[in-house]
Amino acid sequence: MTPLEWITSAAWTSIPVVGMSIFVWWLFRSIIRADATERKVYAKIEAEERERLSVAAKADAVRETTTGGDKAISEQASPKGK
Repeated sequence: MTPLEWITSAAWTSIPVVGMSIFVWWLFRSIIRADATERKVYAKIEAEERERLSVAAKADAVRETTTGGDKAISEQASPKGK
């Protein structure tokens, strides 16, 4: 076997190993990127929900302050004389 034949044989033997290595690297990279993207999207959704809930809570607090809370609402619904 000449040196050129040996190098050619080694190259042909290495192609499947290198190909599978590149495929596995690409697969893991895709999974990790998908996870990172999902975490970013989830954090954005969480922030939007927290903002929405805090705005709703502030609106409830303002409503209770201006109406006097539940006591004032219940007194308006059922007058004392009846």
